[in-house]
Amino acid sequence: MRARTPTKEGGRTPVRLNKYLAHAGVASRRACDQLITEGRVTVDGQTVTEPWFEVDPARHRVAVGGKAIETPDSPAYLLLHKPSGVLSTVRDPFGRPTVTGLLGEEARGRRLYPVGRLDADTTGALLLTDDGELAFRLTHPRYETRKVYRVDLDRPVSDADLARIAAGLVLEDGPARPDETRRLGPDRIELVLHEGRKRIVKRLVAAAGYRVRALHRSRFAELTADTLSPGTWRKLDPEEVAALQRLVGLEPVG
Repeated sequence: MRARTPTKEGGRTPVRLNKYLAHAGVASRRACDQLITEGRVTVDGQTVTEPWFEVDPARHRVAVGGKAIETPDSPAYLLLHKPSGVLSTVRDPFGRPTVTGLLGEEARGRRLYPVGRLDADTTGALLLTDDGELAFRLTHPRYETRKVYRVDLDRPVSDADLARIAAGLVLEDGPARPDETRRLGPDRIELVLHEGRKRIVKRLVAAAGYRVRALHRSRFAELTADTLSPGTWRKLDPEEVAALQRLVGLEPVG
């Protein structure tokens, strides 16, 4: 199907197909581009291969791989205080508890998924959304989203070792260096990082000869979940959403 611009009807403005899919939580906009160019997306039953093709959500039926896509009027943005023992995933084939399982009715009918991951035994701030473009940018290295971690160690950390961690250490997949390092107690430190390599905090501490006893993410971007009880969540207010959008170069909506 060749690109065309549908007329505005019912007060709705046509949007690009890739943006529509991203806001529906299908994937990031870049990944949606690939789905479209691969011929896996149809509009009103016809295959579309141009990401900039415009659709009117009120009139057009969009499907990916034969499955119809329905998007809410607006994306959802939820901040969860992730408890220990819960997986940062949408579903688990072994039936283990997942973060989306904590959302109850709020997750029904939506493609909410976590922005980045926390290990099962890691607690703290975790953003969940069905805004694929925002999620993609918040986890992309280009935008250097800051994360603050409170790290409890298996024994008191020496000043020399804390200085080593602050200066950066070489891991098996390359050097790693916190943006900021601070002592909170004899065996408790705070690390601020913008990169998101897998298990980066635990591996950085292990390279200095210590083991993480407990790990808590106290802040993600400018969001903190420490006022929430573990396992509970809240919706972001419009100002918080706009701040996240500006942080990653998106124009705030509304």
